[in-house]
Amino acid sequence: MQAVTIVERDLVWQEYPDPEPRAGELLVAVRAAGINAADLLQRKGFYPAPPGSPPDIPGLEFAGEVVGLGLGTSRFAVGDRVMAVTGGGGQAELALVPESNALPVPDDVAWEQAGAFPEAFSTAFDALFTQAGLSAGDRVLISGAAGGVGTAAVQLAHAAGAHVVASVRSEERHAQVADLGADEVVVPDQAIDHGPFDVSLELVGADGVATVLPVLATGARVVVIGVGAGAKLEVNLLALMQRRATIGGSMLRSRTVEEKAMVARAVEEHVLPLLDDGRITVPIVEEVPMAEAEAAYARFAAGGKFGKIVLVTG
Repeated sequence: MQAVTIVERDLVWQEYPDPEPRAGELLVAVRAAGINAADLLQRKGFYPAPPGSPPDIPGLEFAGEVVGLGLGTSRFAVGDRVMAVTGGGGQAELALVPESNALPVPDDVAWEQAGAFPEAFSTAFDALFTQAGLSAGDRVLISGAAGGVGTAAVQLAHAAGAHVVASVRSEERHAQVADLGADEVVVPDQAIDHGPFDVSLELVGADGVATVLPVLATGARVVVIGVGAGAKLEVNLLALMQRRATIGGSMLRSRTVEEKAMVARAVEEHVLPLLDDGRITVPIVEEVPMAEAEAAYARFAAGGKFGKIVLVTG
């Protein structure tokens, strides 16, 4: 097969041995694979793939057709359309995933949408609902709401009946984020004027957590899933105690196969129906041939995008 391969921090589209499905795994012919911040970190040597995943092929999510079955698989068959979050290796012509972690692709969902769906929507759903316990009527602040996970979180929170305040630095993106279901879209410096918040989903970094702490509601939940703008802050513990608030974090990649399977089943039950009937969508910035991954990564790193950049094969 051909694969996007990290060679001395460069991305090279080159020959790579075909993977063989082990017990419980699916072999998938990849049609599309989303690019995520973790891929850029892995390329730089800061975020190595977990054991069992290719150390030099990035890609945390992909979609394609099943072409091989490991021993003990029973849910999917050759030819089925699937998508999945994986530990790595998704940016290649062939990829492996435990069958328990795979999701069916609805018939009317295009490959580029499917390839950019699993990581963003699984991360957003897990953080908002499993970790933060978001419910109808809650007031939620979503920072970095124009990115992949941000656009997913806005839609999921809106669908759940929450009041969504989206923080977006680029005012050019405000109308687009509002169209996804945000009740209010503000620049980061104005977020403090729109509380109090029952839930805060932090996608940017430490400064966002520091900003929201003074305007948390009683019993508020802060969940951090992005630290690109900084990972350290000083916390006024007394303010946290007074509001009986909690600060937590969430990361999918480092979880066990069994833990990821639990997330996949929750997403299949609660989120796939929304995708299937068009109540949520996957905003796509650009589709780039997988062989041109270097250019796609540069576009991702430049920032300012709305939604996902997707690598496609064929």
